[in-house]
Amino acid sequence: MRPRRYLTGEKTMPATTPDSRVLRDPTEAIELDLKDPLLAAFLAWLIPGLGHWYQGRTGKGVLFMVCILGTYFFGLYLGQGHVVYASMRQGDRRLPYLCQIGVGLPALPAVVQAQRLRSGKHVLWDGFMAPPRLGGPVSAKDMSGKVIPHPSELAKWHYELHNFFELGTVYTMIAGLLNVLAIYDAWAGPVLMVAARKEPEE
Repeated sequence: MRPRRYLTGEKTMPATTPDSRVLRDPTEAIELDLKDPLLAAFLAWLIPGLGHWYQGRTGKGVLFMVCILGTYFFGLYLGQGHVVYASMRQGDRRLPYLCQIGVGLPALPAVVQAQRLRSGKHVLWDGFMAPPRLGGPVSAKDMSGKVIPHPSELAKWHYELHNFFELGTVYTMIAGLLNVLAIYDAWAGPVLMVAARKEPEE
């Protein structure tokens, strides 16, 4: 029989009492079957909300999936697919990716693109989530058709996207960090707040 956990407002404890679903006292333990917490945490990282879905907490799973993935893909849209990429090259250490990878599978194409670029292969998907080329200069046309030289491809992205490059980066980072909290919730269960009891007046 799979062990269950009982959650209180202060801590999580292993189940040592029979099944109890009706609470007469708000300080009593609430039964919540987290199934395999490690698997739930992995699924929650792989796809936001999937770990909660696996645990049967579908409401929370849908909420996390919509909010976190919505935030992530909106940021990706603002940055036209350029704000999420993996790079630890000299002169281009993309530290925001350490936060973005928190959303799991949706950020993993960046790893594939970085590996192909490192191996000297052509990047896939028309450069989607691919690191920028470090060499320069790079030329691009503005809206009037005038050719504008840029010192690097990253500088070209900043010029073309203006503030949307930074905004897209922030949105995708926030999504990754939010999913870290969701992963912890899938592993440890929710934190329940127990209201303080009022002392009877003398």
